Amino acid sequence: MIIIELKKHYTNIKMSKFIKIIFFVILNFSLLFSFSTKASEKIKIGLMVPLTGSNKELGQSIIKAVRLAVKDINNDSIEIIPKDTASKANKALKSAFELKQMGVKVVIGPVFYESISYLDEIKDITFLSLTNKTLDLPKNVISAGINSTSQFNTIKKFIKTNKIKRTIFLTPIQDYEFEVKKGIKDSRIKIFKDYDYSTEPTKLTKQIEEITNYRIRKQNLEDEILRLKKSNQSNKEKKIKKLEQRYTLGGLNFEAVVIADFDESLKSVSTSLLYTDVSPKNKYFITLNQWFDKSLLNEIDIQPLYYPSINKSNFDNYKDKFFNEFKEYPSHLDLLSYDLVGLVYYLSLKTNLSNLNKLFKKKNSFKGKIGIFDIKDNKINHRLNFYKIEDKKIIEIF
Repeated sequence: MIIIELKKHYTNIKMSKFIKIIFFVILNFSLLFSFSTKASEKIKIGLMVPLTGSNKELGQSIIKAVRLAVKDINNDSIEIIPKDTASKANKALKSAFELKQMGVKVVIGPVFYESISYLDEIKDITFLSLTNKTLDLPKNVISAGINSTSQFNTIKKFIKTNKIKRTIFLTPIQDYEFEVKKGIKDSRIKIFKDYDYSTEPTKLTKQIEEITNYRIRKQNLEDEILRLKKSNQSNKEKKIKKLEQRYTLGGLNFEAVVIADFDESLKSVSTSLLYTDVSPKNKYFITLNQWFDKSLLNEIDIQPLYYPSINKSNFDNYKDKFFNEFKEYPSHLDLLSYDLVGLVYYLSLKTNLSNLNKLFKKKNSFKGKIGIFDIKDNKINHRLNFYKIEDKKIIEIF
């Protein structure tokens, strides 16, 4: 689905003095057919995905998603031209050059950040990469993935809504570390303390102990039990028994922890927090977009667990639609590809595709199945939903 600009029906809406916001109304792709294009023109859209190599199955799945989008748009003027990247930068450059020779002005892809390295050598083409990385992109490449800024903007909204004053941030020393730092900076989210940690298990445990002052809190407990044993208090046995059921004594100086991690590493950090007597029952455990990872449903000890993501209802509906068409389930990148085809088609109705880069510099808002995303200064940020996993269920917060 895509949002179409309103020119007449919302003339009474006040516009900002500084930023002109374009309003759109949701329509099916099939309705877009009512807009006329020059019958003699073909809307050529390049598609750069891995068709060989270890990621070729993902590439084939994305092609199917694009085919589904074209079918839903139902306009014979759209021509999709797939090219292989093999998940390699030199192969991506060769394919991009071939697309340029064919007169293509806009390309969906490449999929991976590693494939975009040389694309600044190709002039007059705009690449809508599926990567969520935004650092050091060539000027003609726009990151269309769910970037860290979008995620922290959504986390910021949750923190503000719940009046959380002190939030610590835990970032793994990984290849996406600086993307996380950029998202924190760009979102202007309020940080109480920020920590980097090693994902190596023994180092991780020690670092979490230091972050949570575990040894001091544990010593506080032992000291208090010893003090009571030596005291003359009449009910000291009852108090001692109650204290012996605890692991530590003393409060923590934060209310929420944001863990910028995924998969087993996320589970390891959360488990280390539990070990140091930090529980999601009394501290907010927040993480980044997990794409509704079902394995987290069974991690009851680290629930409730909060995170931003795309609209789950739309994603589920799309998966059913994709399955009915191809008898297999799509990846989340398929859904993004589907929306980008609709976006490019809509933009082609507004301007010649050779001028597409100008539209990405202005502020525009669009809505697809993945949700609303905003474009400005050659950047795409997504307006995400927010969810929590609790009692083995995924619950929408907003």
